[in-house]
Amino acid sequence: MVLIEFAMAPVGTGESVSAHVAKIIDLIDRSGVDYQLTPMGTILEGEWDEVMGVVNACFHLLEKDFNRISVALKVDYRAGPKGRLKSKTASVEAKVGRKLST
Repeated sequence: MVLIEFAMAPVGTGESVSAHVAKIIDLIDRSGVDYQLTPMGTILEGEWDEVMGVVNACFHLLEKDFNRISVALKVDYRAGPKGRLKSKTASVEAKVGRKLST
């Protein structure tokens, strides 16, 4: 199972990119892949081909309208079952002894 954290946006479109990010998030939400939206990116969880397929689809969505796209990507693979999207945070909260802001 893999967790992929990524941020993607067109370059040179002005100060705000939220309208473009919203299109990407809509695609992710419709994909059926487990995800978590954060202020600085999005985390996907699933099998490698599945989540990389979603990242690829996001890129092609922007590529249709923009000549330059910025992508930051971080990957954490670990053999085993699904659920690390939530369990990694829960593990840290258990060690701290309280619910944290997530």
